[in-house]
Amino acid sequence: MAYYHVLFDESLDVAFTGLGIGWDYTKQGEGSCFTAEVHVCYLDELKEGDPVRVTYQLLDADAKRIHVFGHMYHAEKGYLAATSEQMCIHVDMKSRRASPFPDMQMGRIADLMKAHEGMPRPEQAGRVIGIKRK
Repeated sequence: MAYYHVLFDESLDVAFTGLGIGWDYTKQGEGSCFTAEVHVCYLDELKEGDPVRVTYQLLDADAKRIHVFGHMYHAEKGYLAATSEQMCIHVDMKSRRASPFPDMQMGRIADLMKAHEGMPRPEQAGRVIGIKRK
């Protein structure tokens, strides 16, 4: 189970780099993104050494938060193995408090949000954990 989280985390780092909020940004000591909540659905098995492909969709964003949704596929067989829904909060690393994204990063986030606005909402997005009772 933990390896699915590691794959999602590492692939989200790549997506964050494209938004200007990746490791290089964090190393500057001004800001970082913290995961406030994550929900992973395990849909099919991956085995050690299987090639994977992870895609991310930006579901929503505001001045301090981004709501992302990842799909993990077996890279050769194409089946959906897992999904990961995350709420990430931008944090000022000096105050250790939630803070607005800098303008440049907010511009990139807004551009990605616009690019993703026509995409269908993933089936697993917004799921609630619980035992369904009749």
